[in-house]
Amino acid sequence: MTERTCVVTGAASGIGAAVAESFRASGHTVIGVDVAGGDVHADLSRPDGRRFAVEQLTRRAAAVDVVVACAGLARPEPVTLSVNYFGVVDLLAGLLPLLRRGRSPRVVVVSSVAAVHRTLDSLVQACLDHDEEAALDLGRRAVEAGKGIGIYAASKQALARWVRRTASTEAWAGHGIALNAVGPGVVLTPMIAAEWASPAGREALSRQVPMPLTRGPIDVGQIVRTVRFLADPDNTAVTGQTVYVDGGADAQLRGDRQW
Repeated sequence: MTERTCVVTGAASGIGAAVAESFRASGHTVIGVDVAGGDVHADLSRPDGRRFAVEQLTRRAAAVDVVVACAGLARPEPVTLSVNYFGVVDLLAGLLPLLRRGRSPRVVVVSSVAAVHRTLDSLVQACLDHDEEAALDLGRRAVEAGKGIGIYAASKQALARWVRRTASTEAWAGHGIALNAVGPGVVLTPMIAAEWASPAGREALSRQVPMPLTRGPIDVGQIVRTVRFLADPDNTAVTGQTVYVDGGADAQLRGDRQW
């Protein structure tokens, strides 16, 4: 086995922590990025925090073989857009030079089955236009209008679409970098543990994310194994995809007109 240098954001808890531990257990070097508790402490909700993260990672590694972007928020607040979309896209753009020097470079971002939900199209477009100021302003308006709940889905839909439009470009595929996303269903991480513990919250989640195969939360190990497949050097052909690990939720929500 060839040791690989792996950057994992959101590495201090949840899916990020599980992914980081999996790479370490396989003998790889892991550099965890988190607002607290990581190897690099950086606030990815802020442009200066993203620049700081890139600077610190560049000091620590001459090349990066894998980036797994797990850091995310599920708050019905504008900051969720900054972390879930701009924090991912800006960090990856900053790490492109390191990835291009990596061996069989692979990038996996954690999206969500929420990406398939109907959401706030103007928010999604502001993200895809890479206009963070406009996105945050629209997010504030959504909260004022009582539509803040749509912010999370908008951030994840924009991220999934960014992966789709970016992966096959010369900047990525042209340099041998595979770029994919994983779309988890309900996974019992700190992000949703409190909501799942409430009967009303559990009912709402089950309605929003129907999972006929599992009929309950998905084990984080299922997400880790999918990430590991997409990040492996042997994955030489899969790029631009969101792989939904959701117990059948995407298939049930969108039907057979999406494939």
